[in-house]
Amino acid sequence: MVILGVDPGLAHTGWGIVETRGSVCRARAYGCVETKAHEPIDMRLGRIYDELSRVIQKYEPTALSIEGIYFGQNVRSAIPTAQARGAAIVACSKAGLTVGEYTPMQIKQAVVGTGSADKAQVMYMIRSVLALDHEPHPDHAADALAAAVCHANLTRTEELGKRRIRL
Repeated sequence: MVILGVDPGLAHTGWGIVETRGSVCRARAYGCVETKAHEPIDMRLGRIYDELSRVIQKYEPTALSIEGIYFGQNVRSAIPTAQARGAAIVACSKAGLTVGEYTPMQIKQAVVGTGSADKAQVMYMIRSVLALDHEPHPDHAADALAAAVCHANLTRTEELGKRRIRL
């Protein structure tokens, strides 16, 4: 299965492509869509849509794993993040990808084993799980890879559970 992970943000939308074969996950590519604060919102959202559409066309994922909106202490950033998230979801919907949505806590739990993991722990586990020889940068791309690994892990667990029920 080929999964597109997305860490949405208006200024930086991280993306990562992960391919799974059984229990093995490998990163195929990752990057970040950057937009400038002085640009009109329609141009920024259009760039996110267009660049993710190009990634989808090039790597042909079948599933999207996207991080949900985390308000935290900065509620003002939630609306632009939601708009970027919408642009990403529309690009994926147009390409027929199935969508998995996960909270930051769910992603950390699936990748590290604890929902309270810090960025360094997530980065270490992503590097280890995907057998990378370096830490993926920027951190938005690493977060997107983590979202994709989360989806791969949870999908695999779900499939194993269905097999056990049938037996």
